[in-house]
Amino acid sequence: QLQLVESGGGLVQPGGSLRLSCAASGRDFDVSGIAWFRRAPGQAREGVTFINSRGNTYYADSVKGRFTITRDNSKNTAYLQMNSLKSEDTAVYYCAAKASMLRRWTNEREYESWGQGTQVTVSS
Repeated sequence: QLQLVESGGGLVQPGGSLRLSCAASGRDFDVSGIAWFRRAPGQAREGVTFINSRGNTYYADSVKGRFTITRDNSKNTAYLQMNSLKSEDTAVYYCAAKASMLRRWTNEREYESWGQGTQVTVSS
């Protein structure tokens, strides 16, 4: 089981960019799928993006073309590059991991490990 720590959140203006990091400790990072979820105020947590161990990626429709997930196995770290940010992107962002095969990456119950989250606020 991995231990995950998010960083990189903060306040950014609409249209701006932010890069989040998810640092993992443990043995299974290379074979794990990594997801980013987010929870907006008063809303349910939703899947944002996912990258599997082979580097295949998946995105929620709301962030396609604006967000990019990557991973650097040598650093045991995954990243979320967020561009063209909107006020609707304001949320606490969480990374999550699972070493075994997923049924649906958008199902938060699939994941074994979670970080504590990092706040992203998009406001002028």
